[in-house]
Amino acid sequence: MTINIIWRIGVADTTFAQIDMYKAVEKAFEDAQQKDPSMKIEIVRYTVPGIKDLPVACKSLLTNNKCDIAIALGMPGSMAIDKQCSHEASLGIQQAMLMTNKHILEVFVHADEENDTKALIAIAHDRAYKHAQNAIALLKGRTILTPFAGKGLRQGKQHVGSLEKNSEKENEY
Repeated sequence: MTINIIWRIGVADTTFAQIDMYKAVEKAFEDAQQKDPSMKIEIVRYTVPGIKDLPVACKSLLTNNKCDIAIALGMPGSMAIDKQCSHEASLGIQQAMLMTNKHILEVFVHADEENDTKALIAIAHDRAYKHAQNAIALLKGRTILTPFAGKGLRQGKQHVGSLEKNSEKENEY
């Protein structure tokens, strides 16, 4: 087996989260490597206390740990302060992306997205798995995801589809 592709992918998660989304990310990377044996993914994990710690953890993964891309796994609670902290963390993640010129995929699952615990766990695992796939796609090149633009794809929930799929002829230029 020849390894042609080696990527370092940083994964930051929190102790505040009530679901371990890292397992789904790890599974997505294992599945990708089985599908393409020439690919080697090295995961660098950084666990922090809370969601507002994710921006610096991701920046550290990208700079100090020389990761090619990072994934931020967080689970804000349902209280107003949790939503505010989530927004602040998101702004910090955006700033870290601009500072490093590298992608950080924000994978947040809000505690009040679903009332049913099993459904919330399924959302979290699906979202983390699909964003891990997105991380690999982004590393493969800037046009890999282009065929899927405007398709209404979702992570964590069912795809909603394109609004244009039934009226493509009407929208031709």
